[in-house]
Amino acid sequence: MKMQKIWTLWGLVVLSAGTVAAQGVVTGRVDSFRALPSGIEIQSGPGLLYIRALRDDILRMTISPTSTLPDQGSWAVLPGSRDSQFGVTPFSDAASVGFDTPLLHVRVRRDPLEIDILDTQGHTLLASSEPVRFFPDDRNGDLGFRVWMQMPVDEHFFGLGEQAGPLDRRGNAYTLWNTDAYRWQGGTNPLYDSIPFFLTDTDGVSYGLYLDNTWRSEFDFGKARRNQFSFGAEGGPLDFYFFYGPAPKKVVEDYAWLTGTAPLPPLWAFGYQQSRYSYGTEDELRGIAQRLRADHVPSDVLYMDIAYQVKNRPFTLDASKFPDFPAFVNELKNMHFHLVLITDLHIAYLPGDDYAPFNSGEAGNHFLHNPDGSLYVGTVWPGPSVFPDFTQQSTRQWWGSLYRTFYGEGVSGFWNDMNEPSVFNSPAKTIPLDVAGQIEGPGFQTRSVTQREIHNIMGMLNSRATYEGLLRLKPNQRPFVLTRASFAGGQRYAATWTGDNSSSWSHLRLSTPMLESLGLCGFTMAGDDIGGYAGSPSMDLLTQWIEVGSFNPIERDHTEIGSNPQEPWVGGPAQEAIRRHYIDQRYRLLPYIYTTAEEASRTGIPIMRPLFLEFPDATPDRSPLDLTAGSEFLFGPDLLIAPPPYPDEVQSYTVTFPPVPWYDYWTGRLVAQGAVASAAPSQPAPLRSVTVRPTPAMLPVYVRGGSILPMQPLVQNTGQIPAGPLELRVYPGPDCHGSLYQDDGTTFNYQHGDYLRVGYTCQSSAGRLTLNIGAQEGSYPAWWKSIDMAIYDWPSAQVRVTLNGHVLLGSSYDVAHRVLHLRIPQSTGAQKLVITAAGGAA
Repeated sequence: MKMQKIWTLWGLVVLSAGTVAAQGVVTGRVDSFRALPSGIEIQSGPGLLYIRALRDDILRMTISPTSTLPDQGSWAVLPGSRDSQFGVTPFSDAASVGFDTPLLHVRVRRDPLEIDILDTQGHTLLASSEPVRFFPDDRNGDLGFRVWMQMPVDEHFFGLGEQAGPLDRRGNAYTLWNTDAYRWQGGTNPLYDSIPFFLTDTDGVSYGLYLDNTWRSEFDFGKARRNQFSFGAEGGPLDFYFFYGPAPKKVVEDYAWLTGTAPLPPLWAFGYQQSRYSYGTEDELRGIAQRLRADHVPSDVLYMDIAYQVKNRPFTLDASKFPDFPAFVNELKNMHFHLVLITDLHIAYLPGDDYAPFNSGEAGNHFLHNPDGSLYVGTVWPGPSVFPDFTQQSTRQWWGSLYRTFYGEGVSGFWNDMNEPSVFNSPAKTIPLDVAGQIEGPGFQTRSVTQREIHNIMGMLNSRATYEGLLRLKPNQRPFVLTRASFAGGQRYAATWTGDNSSSWSHLRLSTPMLESLGLCGFTMAGDDIGGYAGSPSMDLLTQWIEVGSFNPIERDHTEIGSNPQEPWVGGPAQEAIRRHYIDQRYRLLPYIYTTAEEASRTGIPIMRPLFLEFPDATPDRSPLDLTAGSEFLFGPDLLIAPPPYPDEVQSYTVTFPPVPWYDYWTGRLVAQGAVASAAPSQPAPLRSVTVRPTPAMLPVYVRGGSILPMQPLVQNTGQIPAGPLELRVYPGPDCHGSLYQDDGTTFNYQHGDYLRVGYTCQSSAGRLTLNIGAQEGSYPAWWKSIDMAIYDWPSAQVRVTLNGHVLLGSSYDVAHRVLHLRIPQSTGAQKLVITAAGGAA
């Protein structure tokens, strides 16, 4: 390669055409620096390094090979977070320069120029390992880069969105380039989304890193070099953010502060969802709806894939298949079903035809263009198609307006597919790299761009345009948008799923780490195609997938055209009964699920989460617990789901518990007392475990000791008001607490105080339990008039119960399961319940 110049910054090497690179690396140094109120600016040769504290635990680092810092806006980072500044204390001595925050020390060595980020105890968190390299692309002149960092032997990496493999990324390398990966398998990369965020765990201490760059990027966690990790991109800015925990949950919250949280979805989105490619006629979909209701399978959502359209053209409806669509939507509504329609990203190319989406889009200059200025046309489901330029604000507004008819007719949500974007007749199966668009809108410089820069955000901006369009059409109705492709920050606009998986046991197994990783990266609303999209599952596979899917954020059964039927009743009454049982449990748990989702909408903490997020230093060697526990995951903070690590093999396996008490969800029995006593008090204790033998009808589920689980009577859909009392299940243990959140499940009225929130705490000792029920926050009325209490691992039927100091009569005791039952009246005020066993402390 010919080079013209070589210079370094932060051990950084910049190469450009003209001279020979083989002459070596010139060591960089700090030529000059300027202390800033929130950071430091460093000049090294012609390049610039800018480090700024956004908060005491979040840093932004921008590196430029020239004296001008790149600042072209961000699609992912919230403007208020990006512009934040935190006052720092400058640092300078003979060896280094930098600054301090109350939590971090930033040090840049003067010669050679290298950077270290340390905690206040002097422990290194992040350190460069060799020169950062900027390199030109000979094809187009874009300037790419690569950053190398030191990697301790006990460092583990999590994130990068959906990746088809182990939860820990160490030892692997990944390309982020949104790709239509039909029939992907374990190890397939890249996949549908690009989320350049990861967090680490080293000896129980975590930090995170987000690269704010939309170009094709690569991350290598020790595959190329055993003791180093790296990241880079083919072009665009070297602009990244550092988040300090030290707890992993704090890192996830920090990332959510930077890129936003998923909005609280409508309640019906947590119901069972039935889909396939395709329910192609009104009669076929009506039959599915009627069978779900006749078989008493709780359900809320039906999907329509592209077969409802005229020749697969988005925003059309085939009247021969759906002769009175508004009446049909209303019929489904009366059966308490919500309808979700697919709308692919492309628009059929039909010049001179009476196809409004193309005609209005062409008139508004809303489509991407070839380098010569002509419309880019690629082949997708409708045949020749054009593709909206979603980087234009005006295009996003135009796209959102296309939903007016369907949304006005009562369709509840929309599904944006094929938005990597997928193109059938392109060698790369996507839009060619030189196809051009134009960035335009608030927060951005108006400029022309190519797919090299915007390919990875096409899906995100497609779902953004849909979400914002639905908001404009119905400002007080929560939109539901499901997208296949996205980017960091896309969680603000849409839920997602893992794309075109396969009907295999390995894909059931892969679904857990993929959904956990999406949750860590902001997509708290995520699911997979239950039963598998490509192919047809065996009946046992479908049953077990529905079992596990009942404890996923989204439970959606979907399959491809030509596959066997995949509805819950397929395979006969015995299989249907098992599947219905687990869907029933999901609906009984809706108060707990919805409460967890509301927390996620505020904090970014995912609904489905890996064990290390709640128990970051639980193992004796402080490695992430998930590396020991295998297939286990948490559904919310209090439910541990333990599917078989190899679900197709009927053999016993071990369930390893975090070091707190655990109860069997199905029997209520205490199965683990917590950690085994440790010989070394300074070290985490050995973990407890149990051996289970799987059966097709039994998925092991456990409840954390110290939790208070809100549940409701069974309903057939989320629009049905539960008949009977609220149930509070109390599982005594350390730090005993719980909460309940409710609202109307549909509107944004909760943002103005129309919600219900109650907190619970309990303290227990031998033969005595005190439960404190907090006063209700918010004005939303409770649907229940009384509360059924279930106290687990209770020793005796002989009890004395007082409520707010008054004796309460009428308890019952389940001897076989050691559960005490009693009922108390609902109150908006605080209540105190004291239960004392015979012979216990008064």
